Amino acid sequence: MKPATWPRESPLAERLLVVDPRCDCTADRAVGDLSAFVRAGDLVVVNDAATLPASLSGQTAQGEPVELRLLASRDGSWRAIVFGAGDWRARTEDRAPAPHLAAGDELGFAEDLRARVSSVDARSGRMITLRFDSEGDRFWSALYRHGRPVQYSYVAGPLSLWHVQTPFASRPWSSEMPSAGRPLAWELVLAMRARGVRFASITHAAGLSSTGDAELDGALPLRESYDVPSATAKAIAATRAQARGGRVIAVGTTVVRALESATAGTKARHGTVTAGSGETDLVVGRGHALRVVDAIFTGMHEPGTSHDALLQAFAPRDLLVRAFRGAQARGFLGHEFGDSMLVGAGVLGDQRP
Repeated sequence: MKPATWPRESPLAERLLVVDPRCDCTADRAVGDLSAFVRAGDLVVVNDAATLPASLSGQTAQGEPVELRLLASRDGSWRAIVFGAGDWRARTEDRAPAPHLAAGDELGFAEDLRARVSSVDARSGRMITLRFDSEGDRFWSALYRHGRPVQYSYVAGPLSLWHVQTPFASRPWSSEMPSAGRPLAWELVLAMRARGVRFASITHAAGLSSTGDAELDGALPLRESYDVPSATAKAIAATRAQARGGRVIAVGTTVVRALESATAGTKARHGTVTAGSGETDLVVGRGHALRVVDAIFTGMHEPGTSHDALLQAFAPRDLLVRAFRGAQARGFLGHEFGDSMLVGAGVLGDQRP
C-alpha cells in the first residue's frame, strides 16, 4: 500500500474502511462518517500520550556519528536504538551499521546534552540503556531543543514536532505518534458526543515501528509503559453495566494492549479493568480472547505486520486480507498519515453495503 507522504489538510475527508466480521462484509466511507457507526452508551478510549522529539543526532567520544531513537524512560535511564551515519532520508534497513558501543562509553549530542551508556542488550548491540548527564527541567529543555521527531524515508520532508501530535496529546511518553487518534478532529468528537458517546483516555508509550534490525523488528512490539486512570476503569465498568450494554471502542493498537494488559488477571469476556501503571509485552493476535475491547479504530495495517496480527483478534484473517487488498486497489493510503479502519463485530449494523 502506498504511504501518505505528508499530513493531509482535511482529516475528516480521509478514507475509512469499515470491517464487520458479523456480516463478513466491508464498507468504504470517510473518517467524518465515523459518528454514524457509534451509538449512545458506547465508550471511545484514546491514547493521550504526546510524541517525544525522540531522535537525537550526535557522536561517540571517538567522533563516530550516531543517531539515537529513544524508546522509553525508567528510573532516570532510557532505552534506545542506535543507528550509524545518515538520517531518516535512508530506509532504516539501509542505514550504516551502528558503531560498537560498550558500558561506560560517552555520547555527545550538544554542549548541554550528553549521555553515558549503561548497558548493551545481548540480543543486539544496537539496543542500549543510557543515562543523560542532566535531569529535570534542564534535561527536558535540552531534549526539546535538540531532538527531532522519529520519521521514515517515505515522508516528503522534515517533520516538525507538532506534525506528530494527536488532538489528545498530553504526557510526553511516545517514541512515535500514537497515530490512530490523529484524524479525530474536535468537530468529529463533538458529533460523537452529541450521539451519547463518551470518551476516556489511557496513556501508553507507543514505541518504534521499525528498527532496521531484522531480529529486533521480529520482537516488536517491545515492552512499553502504560497508565490506566481510575476514571477510565470506572467508565468501562459503567459502560458494561448499562442495560443495553455499550461497546468499548479502542482508538489504536496501543489502547488495546493497555486495556487488555490491565485485565490480565481475569479470563472473563467482560473482565474488570484495574487502574494503575505498568509495563506490558502483551502480544494480541489470532486466538486472543478479548476481555475488554469490542472494536478498534486504527490505521491501515499491512498483512504480516504485528499490528495486522492484533487485528486478527477482532476479525478473521481472510476477511482482513480481502479488505486490505480491496482498499489498496481503491487507492487507500498507509502509514501514520494514512487512512483508517474500523473493525469489530456489528459495527456496520444496518449500514451494510
